[in-house]
Amino acid sequence: MKDKVMDQLQRFSKAMFIPVLILPIAGILIAVGNLFTNAKLLELLPFMDNPVTKGFGTILSGSLVSILNNLGLIFCVGLAAGLANKKKYEAGFTALLGFLVFINAMNKFMALTGILFTGESLRGTGQALVLGVQILDMGVFLGIILGIVTAMVHNRFCETEFQNAFQIYGGSRFVFIVLIPVTVILAVLLTYVWPFVQMGITSLGGFINRSGNFGIFIYGALERLLIPTGLHHLVYTPFLYTSLGGVETIGGQVFEGARNIYYAEIADPAIQVLSRSVIWDARGISKMFGLMGACLAMYHTARPENRNTIKAILIPAAFTSFIAGVTEPIEFSFMFVAPVLFVVHAGLSGLSMVVLNILNVRAIGPNGFLDFLLFNVPLGIHKTGWPMYIVTGLIFFVVYYAIFRLLITKLNLKTLGRETEGMEMKLHTKAEYKEKVASVKEGKDADDVDAPLIIKALGGAGNIEKVDNCFTRLRLIITDPDLVEEDVLKNGTGANGVVKKGNNVQVIYGLKVTAVRKAVDEELGNGESN
Repeated sequence: MKDKVMDQLQRFSKAMFIPVLILPIAGILIAVGNLFTNAKLLELLPFMDNPVTKGFGTILSGSLVSILNNLGLIFCVGLAAGLANKKKYEAGFTALLGFLVFINAMNKFMALTGILFTGESLRGTGQALVLGVQILDMGVFLGIILGIVTAMVHNRFCETEFQNAFQIYGGSRFVFIVLIPVTVILAVLLTYVWPFVQMGITSLGGFINRSGNFGIFIYGALERLLIPTGLHHLVYTPFLYTSLGGVETIGGQVFEGARNIYYAEIADPAIQVLSRSVIWDARGISKMFGLMGACLAMYHTARPENRNTIKAILIPAAFTSFIAGVTEPIEFSFMFVAPVLFVVHAGLSGLSMVVLNILNVRAIGPNGFLDFLLFNVPLGIHKTGWPMYIVTGLIFFVVYYAIFRLLITKLNLKTLGRETEGMEMKLHTKAEYKEKVASVKEGKDADDVDAPLIIKALGGAGNIEKVDNCFTRLRLIITDPDLVEEDVLKNGTGANGVVKKGNNVQVIYGLKVTAVRKAVDEELGNGESN
């Protein structure tokens, strides 16, 4: 039962990436639009102070804020597609239809029962407009619930076919037929149930906020500690996109969740100081600075004869963590061989968020230095306090380095370069060098994905039930996990780590995971249904 629950949680976490990974794109473009309307920037660059560029910035940022106002719909469609076993596009389309049916069913039922608020302002009533339809304010939870329900109905009935005159009603059309009464009944039930759920969420948010810096520390540490399970997304997502992360009224509209509030505030020139809610998205100190200190400590504590080899491993990993915020290649280098370091890393990650809160710094860098520059610098020092963010980061670079070096040496931890067993640290022969040069001359990419080897290391094509990926991990459902050869995946295919949870296997490839997934799918002959 435990493995089954973990499997479902991991599948849900993986599906969440479809809507979640789209949102930073909207945030970046909002920040770009803000560049064209930023008063201080216009003072420095007077040629940009004209109706054309300012109008472009206003349209760009203003239009993309609409995405934040419709997160329920985005999560509904994204989750349905992500959780569908096959015919994913049809699942997403059906989810859109189900969403429209739900909001109108709830609106009509609330009107019939006299629950629908008829005043001028909906603030504080627990109701909101969704696509112009007044319903209970369920926020992103509405999309999550409907996305899951749609996927369940779709997976059960998407292959149902009929004969003769009823043939046209089979497949995805039958899914929609079944979904209509399900969503109507759900709308009626949630009309009565959701107010109590909302009270619970509000109470939890109040408890976390009353916990102050302790709550922030637990949040930051837990978000790192769950990395091995792949469930860390379930920690930060509610804070970024639901009322747990705060509720603010900006430009007459109500926004829930730290990231939504942040995007709305940076798009509104009237906002002088960012709200405290932003701190829930300030997870970048350990990614941009801390883990670089950890890498330096591992390099300095490695055996002298191994330093050149691990330098080639650590520098790309540190650069990726700093620029793009992808930390798993580094974390998996010490997570299992020296778990005490991972616990320390989680604690320092939470502590960095506490320090930023104490210093009243509202800058963020969740996806690395490029995000940091785009989101914070154009807003000015007063609005975000971004210089202090960098100062804090440099301090944590030193703290990480000192603590990691002390623990590695005092506890004799076998981090990279401190032992050769199980590590590919060898000088290549002249023949191997010539072979590699020849392959490059023939136009072959030295970094080509060896899909056949990956499949073989996973126990063969017959052992692989399902292939998927998130931002950094190849996620698979395996028939027999004991057939998976972890050493081959790590040393032969370039994986940074392997995590097994029942029949779920996650292979960490970092930013190249999309190319790996594509190559494996092509080798297996998988189509869209996977």
